[in-house]
Amino acid sequence: MNRERLNRWCERGILGLVLAMLVFAPVALGAVDIGSFLVVQGLAIAVMILWAVRIWVSPKPQLLWPPICWVVLAFALCAVARYLTADIEYVARQEMIQVLIYAFLFLAIVNNLYRQEMAQIISFTLIFLGMVISGYAIYQFITHSNRVWYFTTPYPGRASGTYISPNNLAGFLEMLLPLAVSYTLTGRIKPATRILLGYAALVMAVGLVMTFSRGGWVAAGIGMMGLLGILVFQRNHWLPALLLLLVLLGGGVFFVKNYLSKTISYKERVEAPANKGGIELEFRGDMWRVAEQMWLDHFWWGVGPAHYDYRFREYRPEGVQGRPDRAHNDYLNLLADWGTVGGVIVLAGMAAFGAGLSKTWRHVRRENDFDSGMSNRFAFFLGASTGLLALAAHSCVDFNLHIPANAIIGVTLLALLTSNLRFATEHYWVNARLPVRTLPTIALACGIVYLGRQEWQRGAEVRWLAQAESPNLLVLDRAKILEKAFAVEPEDFDAAYNIGEAYRMQSFQGGQDYQAQAETAMLWYSRGMLLNRYEGYNYLRTGMCLDWLGQNERAKKFYSTAELLDPNGYFTAANIGWHYVQTGDYAAAREYMKRSLQLQWDQNPIAQTYLDLVEQKLINNASGKSPFPSGF
Repeated sequence: MNRERLNRWCERGILGLVLAMLVFAPVALGAVDIGSFLVVQGLAIAVMILWAVRIWVSPKPQLLWPPICWVVLAFALCAVARYLTADIEYVARQEMIQVLIYAFLFLAIVNNLYRQEMAQIISFTLIFLGMVISGYAIYQFITHSNRVWYFTTPYPGRASGTYISPNNLAGFLEMLLPLAVSYTLTGRIKPATRILLGYAALVMAVGLVMTFSRGGWVAAGIGMMGLLGILVFQRNHWLPALLLLLVLLGGGVFFVKNYLSKTISYKERVEAPANKGGIELEFRGDMWRVAEQMWLDHFWWGVGPAHYDYRFREYRPEGVQGRPDRAHNDYLNLLADWGTVGGVIVLAGMAAFGAGLSKTWRHVRRENDFDSGMSNRFAFFLGASTGLLALAAHSCVDFNLHIPANAIIGVTLLALLTSNLRFATEHYWVNARLPVRTLPTIALACGIVYLGRQEWQRGAEVRWLAQAESPNLLVLDRAKILEKAFAVEPEDFDAAYNIGEAYRMQSFQGGQDYQAQAETAMLWYSRGMLLNRYEGYNYLRTGMCLDWLGQNERAKKFYSTAELLDPNGYFTAANIGWHYVQTGDYAAAREYMKRSLQLQWDQNPIAQTYLDLVEQKLINNASGKSPFPSGF
């Protein structure tokens, strides 16, 4: 096989792998679970291998390196630096891996899939994928199903397609709807293809409506208004754009008034009482304020990659008792995790991307002015730009950029738009002579080796963790399997905690080995403390084990540390109250139980059960009666 043919096959292979990622990730629940992301990671490694080969077999090796590529490289290096200095190695490493994959993918697309037909193939694949997933979402809504494959979503009455969260489906569709409409109105395509694209846009619009994601509706509206607003001022497209705009406004009002407003989901989401809507807004506001405070407390470098969720408890407001996962605002989450340095790098990237769009716009606009004005290049440019605009707007109230499927689509559109700069100028092409080819080859080789090793290691851990989830396992059998997972990945603090929990629960059952089991549990909790010093439950459970062994004085300092790490947590307060029950300080126990119920009055069995008992104990102390069984 000669070099030219091998080069062509590598290019096609990269296209096929990228398409596989773009299709698989949304279908696999957004690739949010570890197993699905490992598939994406494997495909990305394969892309890197083919790119490395293509660098050396290409007859005319060149690199396309516009200014934004320097920003992408800078953020990737920042991710590596922050990983090396992060407090929680395990989560920082997983976040760094995602950043590296997105960076390599961006650079690979810019340098290998820059031809116009590549952009069209990718666009049409995404559009028809969006149509299929939207069809599934419409089916979910019509049949009142909250099942996604064999999973149950916690969002009854709202369609989520192949995602768990309807908001993430909205983030997916809001990027593709402007792209489909743009090709329908301005693409140089056959009539049958135009009809299919128009139908796909209609199905996606209906699917977006069925998500009942208010942030998604507003973001999609911003993207569509941007698209149609530009076309209204284009002499070749102003009439169809204006008509479509009027149809969307008029048809949307008619549909909402006569059909959508009569559904239960609409009433619950949009016509909900002001106090209910206010509670949800206040909940997000609390998470935003926490992110802001984290950033101010760690101004330059942030709390660490993906550390927001793990540092949240020490900042927790009283009204937020669950785990937030993310800040529900990608920009504040960026500042909290990466600090001002990370924010400035991303801001520089946005500025470089905007400057590139401006240069490309002058070129695609001239091309659009010729003849009928139909141009696939113009259609992609306009649709992808306004799709990314919608995603950027939605990121103000959600975390779509932390959903791998949506992030990969966003990176792909960003890279394809960036590669369009080659139509406007030749300044960013670099002849890949030997030194130039060597540097990216070394970077790709290092990335392939590191990511491949991580793929193997994480895959082995996932297999053991999956076995540990079996409901038929005895407690200590589960602990043994988790220990095998921990041996593969000795930085996984969650595994250490869960092993400790298994031994603690077995110890609390009594038996002749209860003391050894409690001590083993404390050993695993201590490992968890070393791996994640912000996890207060390791301290909490260590205190419980010490109480169980009759070492109440030693337990005090662990409970104090747990309270410092989670001062407004209902679960922590309830268990500290339990500690005071064990020591016989019923007055203190009552205060902590009340505090716990004040923070979480519902589904709080520890506080609800023990509060009545300790209050009765305090009442009966004077009369000498005991509400507890003998020996309590």
